[in-house]
Amino acid sequence: MNYQALADQIKQWATELGFEKVGISDIDLHEHEPALQQWLDAGYHGDMDWMARHGMMRARPAELLPGTVRVISARMNYLPPQAQFASNLSDPTQAYISRYALGRDYHKLVRNQLKKLGDRIEREVGKLGFRPFVDSAPLLERPLAQKAGLGWTGKHSLILDKDAGSWFFLGELLVDIPLPVDTPSENECGKCKACITSCPTGAIVADGIVDSRKCISYLTIEFDGIIPEEFRSAMGNRIYGCDDCQLVCPWNRFSDLTQQTDFHRRDTFESTDLLTLFEWDEQTFMRKMEGSAIRRIGYLQWQRNIAIALGNAPYSDNIVSTLTNAKGQSDILDVHLDWAIEKQLANLPSTVASHQRLIRIIQKGLPRDA
Repeated sequence: MNYQALADQIKQWATELGFEKVGISDIDLHEHEPALQQWLDAGYHGDMDWMARHGMMRARPAELLPGTVRVISARMNYLPPQAQFASNLSDPTQAYISRYALGRDYHKLVRNQLKKLGDRIEREVGKLGFRPFVDSAPLLERPLAQKAGLGWTGKHSLILDKDAGSWFFLGELLVDIPLPVDTPSENECGKCKACITSCPTGAIVADGIVDSRKCISYLTIEFDGIIPEEFRSAMGNRIYGCDDCQLVCPWNRFSDLTQQTDFHRRDTFESTDLLTLFEWDEQTFMRKMEGSAIRRIGYLQWQRNIAIALGNAPYSDNIVSTLTNAKGQSDILDVHLDWAIEKQLANLPSTVASHQRLIRIIQKGLPRDA
């Protein structure tokens, strides 16, 4: 079989399936094992115990699918039109949601397209051992993508491509045929440290190394406990994920908008008023988030995240009363509600604060100089 011709054909089929770029790599990731172990030993994975549980399997694709000799890495752009980054982040009364989550959950869509690609290859070569993955297995997808020529690992740990930036999803198709491999991408970050210096919580602790425990994306999505108070103000109005490290990256000036309408902003998020989102009941949340990646964090975590954002918003009597009325659903939620209420009161303009204090004094029947 002419495997070079097959590899070229695979890339054409992938383009027809909606992928912007495809590359092929071998499965040797042994050089990444020490760094992975050091990252785990440092506790940078936070409460994501499954990352430590699978250990070095992440660097050994053949343990996921015996017989694997190549990985086909593919990328699909997700940047929606009218992303409204600046206007959204600068308005503290509006919720900021990471741009990858504004539309349909990408996992199923990308995986389905990879499955179609595997089926198409099998029709060409006969019986094929293959398996698609999209964030669904212990696999070092970024080193594989770099080996396949899809881009290099930036200092924020995401894959960057000089022609497309970083606004794309990655997926992998493990196969058992010896396709020719592509040339790995060279790192072109240079001396730029924009992503490191702009991280709101200082989560990028070294080039390419992120301490998940400080990362807003981890805190709002993967972590379901009490968010450390030291990070709450820095979270601002970010209620699901954070894009800051990508927003400041010079390479993202070259990003293309997605061709997938499924990744466009859903009608639900045409308005992202914090109070409106917070006042959804659980049934409304589940209905409006159907088909969204956001649904998996659950209602109480959704409310927890918005409560912090409301605490960071300008003072409003309505916000304080809404936060107060929401208490009693969960001990973890109450911790964040109490913080948000206290933060709101601290945000009172001095003249208003004096007026409020006078009212409280009168209500208590105390002398005015008390």
